Amino acid sequence: MTITLPDDPALAEMGEGEILLDLACGAYAAGHVSRLVAARMAGLDLHAFDEVLFERRISCFTEDAFAQDLQTLRSLGRL
Repeated sequence: MTITLPDDPALAEMGEGEILLDLACGAYAAGHVSRLVAARMAGLDLHAFDEVLFERRISCFTEDAFAQDLQTLRSLGRL
């Protein structure tokens, strides 16, 4: 896939890697792609991408994971 960006001075200051990382984070945060696909878009392994998500305060904790955690806590008698 090829993406053409406008010739803008603000974009010229950004490197290709930074633009890809921003696109990947945005696509993940919007729910368009999975963490794994977003990590590949950014050219990072999953662990490194998770660190970026943490730094940018983008949650990778899903509602399903939360529900599973609640179920586990209930089964352990912790709730």
